[in-house]
Amino acid sequence: MRIVLFTGKGGVGKTTTAAACAVRAARCGTRTLVMSTDAAHSLGDALGVDLAAAGTPGEPVEVEPRLHALQVSASTRVGTQWRVVQDYLLDVLGTLGINPVVAEELTSLPGAEEIAALLELRSRAGSPGNHPRDPGSGEWDLLVVDCAPTAETLRLLALPEALAWHLERLLPAQRGLMRTLRPAAAAAAGMPLPSAEVATTVTGWYRRMRDVHALLTGPSASVRLVLTPERVVIAEARRTWTSLGLYGFAVDGVVVNRVFPAAGPGRGDGWQRSWNEAQQSGLDEVADSFAELPVVRAPYLAAEPIGPDALDHLAGRLSGEVTSADDPLGVLGPVRHEGLRVRRSGSGYVLSLPLPLANARDVDLKRRDAELLVSVGDHRRVLSLPAVLQRCVVRGARVQDGVLRVTFAPDPELWPVGLDDGMREAAHG
Repeated sequence: MRIVLFTGKGGVGKTTTAAACAVRAARCGTRTLVMSTDAAHSLGDALGVDLAAAGTPGEPVEVEPRLHALQVSASTRVGTQWRVVQDYLLDVLGTLGINPVVAEELTSLPGAEEIAALLELRSRAGSPGNHPRDPGSGEWDLLVVDCAPTAETLRLLALPEALAWHLERLLPAQRGLMRTLRPAAAAAAGMPLPSAEVATTVTGWYRRMRDVHALLTGPSASVRLVLTPERVVIAEARRTWTSLGLYGFAVDGVVVNRVFPAAGPGRGDGWQRSWNEAQQSGLDEVADSFAELPVVRAPYLAAEPIGPDALDHLAGRLSGEVTSADDPLGVLGPVRHEGLRVRRSGSGYVLSLPLPLANARDVDLKRRDAELLVSVGDHRRVLSLPAVLQRCVVRGARVQDGVLRVTFAPDPELWPVGLDDGMREAAHG
C-alpha cells in the first residue's frame, strides 16, 4: 500500500491537489482512500460531497467506483481510552495538594485531535504488526492524506515518536516487583502507584505510537509539498522540508500550484505581465531550492475545481518531471528514503541524518546520556542512540550537502579491552 501526505501553507490549494490526485488514481484503476486530518474539513467541499452527512459516521464514503473519502473528526474515543491514565495522574497530583481544576488541565491528553487522526490513519493503512486492516488485506492500494497546514502537520508527524518517548518513561520499570510490593511501596512513597490497568493502557498507547511512526517513516510513505510561486510561501516550504528531514520523513516531490498562463506578446494587461514576472522568479527559486526533488506545476484554472470531474480535469493539466496519464503526481512509484543511518568509519562510527537546505548555524546538538538532542530552528528531536553509540563519545559534527553527520569514537572506559571488530559489528547489529 502506498501512503502520500499532502501539506503546505494554508491557502495554497493542498486539499484540491490531494483530491485531484485521488480522483485520477481511482479513475485509472487504483483503489484509493483519501482522508483529511485538517480540522477545517474542506475535503468534502472539494469533492462536492457532504462527508459528515453521507454514509455511516466514522466510515469511508464512496465518492465513485474505487474512490472513497473519510473525514476524521471526533476524538471522544481517544479521550475515553486515556481516562484510566488520567485518573491515576489525578490521584498523584491530589496527593501532592494540586488544585483539582489545575490537575484536570495538566493531565488532559495533549494533541487529542492529532492522536485521533493518527490512530485512524493507522487503522486504515494497517500497522507494521498484526492488525485487522494490515496492508495484506487488499482494502486499498493508495491512501492520500490531506494534512493540515504545515505547522499543524509538523506537530502531527512529530507526535508519535515524542509521545512514545514520554509513554516509555511512564511505564513502570519493574512491573512485577511493584505488583508484589505495592502496599509497602505505596506507603513508603506516600502516593498511589500505577495499577496493572494503567500499565497495560500506557503499554498499548506506546505500541500504537511506535506503529504509527514506523508506518509513516517506512518505505511506502512520503510527503508531498504543495506551494504557490510566492516568496513567503516558498520560504515556509523550504523550512518544512528541513523539519520533515529532522523527524525522519521522506519528501518525494513538490507541487507548484496556481501558475498563471503567460500573457504572451500583445496579450494581457500590465497586471498579468507583472504576475507572470513575479511567478517566474518564484518558479526559478523553486527549481533552485528543490533541485533534488521532482517538481510538478498546476495551472491557475478559469474556475474553481469542485467535484470529481473538475478535479480529474485539473490532474490532466499538471505538467512536470513525474507526470503520466495514470499517475500525474508520481505518487505510485517507490520512495527514496534516506533516513537516519549509522555506519562504521575507521575505528569509530558516523551517524547521518538528512537535513535538506540546513546550514550548520541552524543546527544545535546536545548529548544526554543515551540520547542525542537535535534542534533545527524551533523544532527538536530526541534520538535514542543504539547500544553501540551509547558506549562512544562525540568527536565532532558537521552539516554538509544537506546532511548532518555526527562522529563517534569508542569510549575507552566503556569498551572492554580486547573487543575486536567482529564483536563490535555484532554489538552494532
